[in-house]
Amino acid sequence: MQKVDIAVVDYGMGNLRSVSKAVEHVASGKSVVVTSDPDLIQSAERVVFPGQGAMPDCMRELDARNLHEVIIDSAKNKPFFGICIGMQLLFDHSEEGDTAGLGLLKGDVKHFASDQMFDEKGNKLKVPHIGWNQVYQLQLHPLWVGVADATRFYHVHSYYVAPQDNTVTAGVTEYPSRFTSAIAHDNIFATQFHVEKSAQAGLQLLSNFVNWKP
Repeated sequence: MQKVDIAVVDYGMGNLRSVSKAVEHVASGKSVVVTSDPDLIQSAERVVFPGQGAMPDCMRELDARNLHEVIIDSAKNKPFFGICIGMQLLFDHSEEGDTAGLGLLKGDVKHFASDQMFDEKGNKLKVPHIGWNQVYQLQLHPLWVGVADATRFYHVHSYYVAPQDNTVTAGVTEYPSRFTSAIAHDNIFATQFHVEKSAQAGLQLLSNFVNWKP
């Protein structure tokens, strides 16, 4: 079997080309493969789990491709980076389609409350939340090395995670209230924002992941 250093999980729902190109850019000398093969993902040293689209569709595609168990196993046993819905899927449940997640982390995925989406001047904020926003770091973590606190990252989402255990929150973003935009737990690091679309700061996070030894 082919042995790869980094597997980017393909379940038909991710921004795969942008993600894989960003990982390849910071992983010189390492093999990076976009794959839906459970055995190849299982054999990889590290796993990147991207995603975009609707949560019910994502869970359906994971099951259809027999990726459910290998994702859980990878998230428990090797360096694992979730991006956008790839972070949301790690939690128990999403309000989007009343969908059960993978249950690796306790908590829910919630929709931005429309009656609360106003800035400090009373202007209506749009949902989905799209744009560059500051991320405030709540943990000292190896993946934040070289990334200044309050750096701006690119967000595109209508839902956000609400962990039961606040200690897993590694970063927060304000829109308009603070929500969890990065989580860290054991060998898992995940972001609501798109590192692959976040210029040098996003590449720095991925570079740190490629070299991370949790």
